[in-house]
Amino acid sequence: MILHTRVVSGRGGGPEKTILNSPRFLVPFGYDALCAYMHPPADPGFEELRQKARAVDAPLEGIEDRGPLDWRVVRRMVRLCRDREVTIWHGHDYKSNALGLLVRRFWPMRLVTTVHGWVKFTRRTPLYYWIDRLCLRYYEAVICVSEDLYRRCLECKVPAERCTVIENAIDIAEFNTGQFTRRESIRRAKHRLGFNPDRLLIGAIGRLSDEKNFDGLVRVVDRLIEAGLDLELIVAVEGDQQEALQTVVKLLGREDRIRLLGYRSDTIDLYQAMDLFVLSSLREGLPNVLLEAMAMEVPVISTRVAGVPGLITDEVNGLLVEPGDTDSLGQCLRRLLEDAPLRNKLAAVGRRTIEESYDFNPRMEKVRAVYNRLLEN
Repeated sequence: MILHTRVVSGRGGGPEKTILNSPRFLVPFGYDALCAYMHPPADPGFEELRQKARAVDAPLEGIEDRGPLDWRVVRRMVRLCRDREVTIWHGHDYKSNALGLLVRRFWPMRLVTTVHGWVKFTRRTPLYYWIDRLCLRYYEAVICVSEDLYRRCLECKVPAERCTVIENAIDIAEFNTGQFTRRESIRRAKHRLGFNPDRLLIGAIGRLSDEKNFDGLVRVVDRLIEAGLDLELIVAVEGDQQEALQTVVKLLGREDRIRLLGYRSDTIDLYQAMDLFVLSSLREGLPNVLLEAMAMEVPVISTRVAGVPGLITDEVNGLLVEPGDTDSLGQCLRRLLEDAPLRNKLAAVGRRTIEESYDFNPRMEKVRAVYNRLLEN
């Protein structure tokens, strides 16, 4: 039994697309898997997370977590490991990594973790990230979703023989026949979703927090509109910066052209309506939203952060700019908005990149090899 563990609030984030997809891909390899998520009591977003888990056949156990000193979480985890006869604990963040070291004192199991990135900065995160990096040294296998995270783990004194790069991926079967399939033209999708079919549509999806730099993207789009480009920006997904960003949009007088959509469960529909997708982040791991946009044949512009240059080759399957360089971002946006053949080329090559190199099944074969090696030892 593989136990995937993580701390979440609300609906979770990008790592859920990887974690919740994993159990069904492990079944053909002879592994059972369970996701055990620690979450605040009575968190309304957790029920939506349960629905996401059910949609991909991921067994999900909710564990109420009242904070760092809630020792009931430890007892619950120990009981869960004993009851399910867990053989491998697979942590996905600082708290699950620290808990794995503690729970193993009461139940024998192997320890694996995936490093998704240390990107969000708050008053507490420096301590949390320090704890996480300290714990990594004692894990038997450390999976990194990008090369830059691999290098950082080595800097944290994780032995190289325990560390491996396994990038995020997309379920190509779904991409070819299911939800990740373009079903209609961009113009028709815009009309159906209530956007102006004659106006170019830029899309961005992600947690509304400082590291995503949506404020910078909004100001770049404002300047492009001021310069006479007929375009619109939509930003989907909520976060702790939504009110502040909405204030910026209002002060700029762009409420009719820059729309903060909040949380949307229909992101696949949104991709179909986009003329291009932008990732403006200052810090990242390897974001699933880029994989999704490319799979949906949306041309992409991204900052050159973390694992992104391993996914995007500039001018081949997307365009890259330096993080925080709003002038370059504006130039790339204008260029791509005014060049339909380039958009079509990047969209086609981007889709091919996902098909050839970012399929979830080969990814899980690599994860299985990590599990097998530990159990054989």
